[in-house]
Amino acid sequence: MTFDDVTQRLRGFAAARAWEPYHTPKNLVMALSGEVGELTSLFQWLTPEESDAWREDPELAANVLDEMADVTLYLLQLADRLGVDLAAAAHAKIDRNEVRFPPPDQSNATTSA
Repeated sequence: MTFDDVTQRLRGFAAARAWEPYHTPKNLVMALSGEVGELTSLFQWLTPEESDAWREDPELAANVLDEMADVTLYLLQLADRLGVDLAAAAHAKIDRNEVRFPPPDQSNATTSA
């Protein structure tokens, strides 16, 4: 399944419930922000080691997957509403970051023994 497939399912889901009038950019961004906050709260007080081991706790793992899905779904709806090609935008951003943050010059790198 592609993101285009998911976007089509989201369109159908919203249309079946007549939710399109509520899916304004403002509302979608606010919903996206709320879901990011819920994802953040799952990791907020974990140590780095605990956060790396999130899959070992079945309840946490299920919650992380649900919140990541919610974030993805709202971002896809927002991109659809705004007419943004997320893949193209992401590639363009990586291109800009490659210029802004070039890799360190490996020829000048020092190694420790």
